[in-house]
Amino acid sequence: MHELGAPVSRLPSLDLLKGFDAAARHLSFTRGAEDLFLTQSALSRQIQTLEEQLGVALFERRHRELRLTDAGQILHTCAKNVLDELAHAVAKIRREQSTQPLTVSTNQPFAAMWLIPRLSQFRELHPDVDVFISADNRIVDLERERIDLAVRYCTEAMAPPGSPRLFGERLVPVCSPSLAADRERPLKRPEDLARHTLLHIDDERGRFPWLNWSVWLAAIGIRDLEPAGSLRFNHFDQVMQAALGGQGVALGRVPLIDSLLRERRLVAPFRDKYATSRAYLRSKRRRQARAAPSHRREPGRGERGA
Repeated sequence: MHELGAPVSRLPSLDLLKGFDAAARHLSFTRGAEDLFLTQSALSRQIQTLEEQLGVALFERRHRELRLTDAGQILHTCAKNVLDELAHAVAKIRREQSTQPLTVSTNQPFAAMWLIPRLSQFRELHPDVDVFISADNRIVDLERERIDLAVRYCTEAMAPPGSPRLFGERLVPVCSPSLAADRERPLKRPEDLARHTLLHIDDERGRFPWLNWSVWLAAIGIRDLEPAGSLRFNHFDQVMQAALGGQGVALGRVPLIDSLLRERRLVAPFRDKYATSRAYLRSKRRRQARAAPSHRREPGRGERGA
């Protein structure tokens, strides 16, 4: 019976077929080797190995001339088509993958204050990777929504096992340099906050008590401090914008505000810092169809919008 096909295990390796195709296209081992960044002797050995595996000569070697045998013509026609189709398929897959952005899910403060200012560094290292940032406080299914990477704000006990800890959180009063330089209302010690407007995150439902001024003041031994005024906002980045504008003193979240402190756009008049029990942890999607970080699930509940 005529054999219609051979097991894949009996086929020559892809490297041997690529070497044969290069030599057959140029009818020259030297020029074929240059195409593949090989030496002429290395390509010659590949052709010899292929001929030994097939049990047939593929080239007629004459003085300064190389010709394909009948068997070589048959193999080259087929190998060229197969390699062309394979190259086309690989290019198509790469094009499709390059159009799928790396999706990062996190909360609004982390996205606005820490992640977005650092995106340019990532883009310099990975210019071909598009990024989609989903700053959403809802609980999402990383697998179902195909989110590649999640950075969440929670206690370490609430995170899935194996979620790497990026960094913890410390609270420190911050204000604009102009406000800190106000000689009529100097900020020399925490008790001086009573002469200033304090900027708050609005937390009527008590979801983020550790971010309240009363908690920070109690942690350093100050109770019943009455500020000159209060301004409330429902997002941390709004609080920071008010502080940048000299509208009062805010509780800055380190390291989210590191760049603002480093650039002296904000200053910390006191050294007193309060470490919260929350941290930023990374979680990946468990499975994925492309070479991107794989997620497990989102850690944390009920405190992601802080």
